[in-house]
Amino acid sequence: MENNFEEIRCYKNNEVHEVLERLCNEKQFMKVVSTIYPLLPKEIIKQRLMSYQSNIEFQKEMVYPFLQNIEANLTKGVDFCGVDKIDKSQAYLYISNHRDIILDSALLCSKLLDKGMDTVEIAIGDNLLIYPWIEDLVRVNKSFIVKRGLSARQVLESSQKLAAYIAHTIADKKQSIWIAQREGRAKDSNDRTQESLLKMFNMFGSGSFTENLSNLNICPLTISYEYDPCDFLKAKEFQLRRDNPDFKKNPQDDLMNMETGVMGYKGKVVYELAGSINDDLLNISTQTSNRNEQITLTAELIDKRIHANYTIFANNKIAFDLLNGENRFAKEYTITEKLDFEHYLTLQIAKIQIDNKDNDFLRKKLHEMYANPLINKLLAI
Repeated sequence: MENNFEEIRCYKNNEVHEVLERLCNEKQFMKVVSTIYPLLPKEIIKQRLMSYQSNIEFQKEMVYPFLQNIEANLTKGVDFCGVDKIDKSQAYLYISNHRDIILDSALLCSKLLDKGMDTVEIAIGDNLLIYPWIEDLVRVNKSFIVKRGLSARQVLESSQKLAAYIAHTIADKKQSIWIAQREGRAKDSNDRTQESLLKMFNMFGSGSFTENLSNLNICPLTISYEYDPCDFLKAKEFQLRRDNPDFKKNPQDDLMNMETGVMGYKGKVVYELAGSINDDLLNISTQTSNRNEQITLTAELIDKRIHANYTIFANNKIAFDLLNGENRFAKEYTITEKLDFEHYLTLQIAKIQIDNKDNDFLRKKLHEMYANPLINKLLAI
């Protein structure tokens, strides 16, 4: 079965040494690692990389210290809640909202290690594999590849392979997976599960829709960032798309988003697990036998679990009031917090360099971005 997945699977432990040897000879990769570990001479970095014999060793020794450094210097702390709602001996398919290209899954892995648990395999779109060495790096870091931009026939083939790989990873490898609830990040933070994702999960398995999804042990995961370092880049993209409907991001834009997301200040970050949805899937199967209705109900269920678990910060309440011209939450934040947040948005908007810059539109988009988690949480609870 493994042979079917050669193009997309993460690297196996017996391949790790060879891949890291390749990476050691990549100038760009070595430059990135030297930036991350400025006090280590390149020769020492190479020696370390060449000593690893497994994915988890590479993650624990090379990636984890970097993530601890990010948590210490670029956040007010990363909380991991709801671990009591899962069985640590089981593999789960964690479906989460998507804020940051790299850190959503990376910080989850670091928090799992803190709890003495195994890291997850990570679904990553091939549009982000801008250089060949990036593919090597992510696959040695337990990522598997989701093909994008395919023809209709290729999409079907690719989806079937992906569904089989996910089922194989959960059932046979007993390995948990992280996947975003939609393709790409929700730029306005209005997080919604794509029904096409659930249809893809259902492509492998001989049971009904709800039985096939139950076999994957789906656990919704909510990620809340107090500040989104890429907020100004997302607002900029909204205006570029508004002014030119054919606007498409280029690979340099993706790199800029990756770097800004990792190296920008995030404030408080909270991960919250909702637990398995298997009992709810059973309820859905008794409510309706229509598969399309089951898919819609499942997407709504995952959304509701994600929305109900948002951590709401002062920013979200301030943005809600500013967006709606209300004082609904005014008693729950201080004047100073409001002035600080408005000043923060002004600084973020100042970073945007585009023709015909529309400051009012950009500010409104930022208000929406920070208000939407609160709007959705109010609806969910």
